Amino acid sequence: MRFYFRKQAPASEMQDCHSALAFGGRDFGATGERAALLKMPMRNPTSSYRWTILAVATLTQASASFLVQGFGALAGYIKADLGLSGFEIGLLMSSASVAPIFGLLVVGELLDRFNERWIVGVGSLVIALASGLASLAGGYVGLLFCLILLGAGYSTAQPGGAKSIAVWFERAQRGFAMGIRQAGLPLGGALSVASLPVIAARWGWHSAFFASTCVALFGGVLFLVFYRAPDHAENFRAVAAAPGGPRPPRMELLRHPSTRNIAWAGITMVSAQFAITLFLPLYLTERYHMALPDGALVLLVTQVAGVIGRIVLAAWSDRAKSGRFFPVFCCLAATTAGLLALLVPVAGSLLYLVPVAAWVGFFGIGWYGPWVAYLAEAAPPDRVGFALGLALAANQITICLSPALLGLLHDLFGSYTADWIVLAVILLAATLMTRKPAPNTVALASRANSL
Repeated sequence: MRFYFRKQAPASEMQDCHSALAFGGRDFGATGERAALLKMPMRNPTSSYRWTILAVATLTQASASFLVQGFGALAGYIKADLGLSGFEIGLLMSSASVAPIFGLLVVGELLDRFNERWIVGVGSLVIALASGLASLAGGYVGLLFCLILLGAGYSTAQPGGAKSIAVWFERAQRGFAMGIRQAGLPLGGALSVASLPVIAARWGWHSAFFASTCVALFGGVLFLVFYRAPDHAENFRAVAAAPGGPRPPRMELLRHPSTRNIAWAGITMVSAQFAITLFLPLYLTERYHMALPDGALVLLVTQVAGVIGRIVLAAWSDRAKSGRFFPVFCCLAATTAGLLALLVPVAGSLLYLVPVAAWVGFFGIGWYGPWVAYLAEAAPPDRVGFALGLALAANQITICLSPALLGLLHDLFGSYTADWIVLAVILLAATLMTRKPAPNTVALASRANSL
């Protein structure tokens, strides 16, 4: 296997590297071995192998998210078979999100010190193990614990995959590449929604979990076999352990001006995304008396639109004159409008619901591509792993709580209509909170666009 590198890095790549020394207007690495390592040119590979890395990372993400994103299509079958309430089915989804709250922070630190290959690969194998055990689960409690284990493995997928793209692609292509990789999540969801209900209807939901085991196993082996880190990634891993200069404190990341937009957008949009993937088929069945397969079809449209949105919106963020966050802001506003449109009573007409579902999927799932690219660039290069883990852990708390809370809201009001109204209000508040970019973020975007 052969890599080709430029002999001397251009100014834009030196800027990427130097940003690790200056974060939030402070200098954290002017002396010592750490400073010497960071001043080395950040040589991004120019060989075509980076596209192989992108394909592998995308397929691994799709396989890791296959069951997590497709669980909404199985929820009706599991609920009917086990006789569960709305709160209990929401708690099942939340259980897969408990372990990543802590696991993402650990994984973030590990990614700054070790090769992504083993972290992501082993994580996918843990997902396969958990899915296999779930296929043998005989009741609700056993299934609950299997999904907690699945969440522990899933902790590695998002930050590890994002880090692999961040180190392989230059800034000019990073948003586009990140969007393609992030499209793996709704792609996995679309494939699972298209296949798991068919399997569950014919052979039962246990067989659907077994099919998910095979998919996760494929993704883990694929990443372990084909992923290789570029040479310059060793510089940043060496920085993490090098003495001779202070590092950006963890609290400094929390106080950085860009964190406000990252947090508000991430927490609210991820709530909407998981509510859509979990409760949309149940909402359509409840309000419009739509059959579960038809509801799954509408969810499939949503997932496919999300795949397209993640690529298109992330590519737009590479060229947006107002900076990377502007596409995320548009997603906040558009998803709010889409959720309100779902409340319009049109007698369950697919001619109305399918375009609305596509709109909600494009923006309500597609937001993640530009958001994670914005996050990766806002962090110092030797803290990308930790920054990704920190932001995703905050999202994960929301993912853990929101399904169960929305399920409880349904039980209290007897309708999923209340869920969409609450989500729309929360998204509207986030839209208003982030309408003005942080001053430092504007300056960073202007400088990035000029490089």
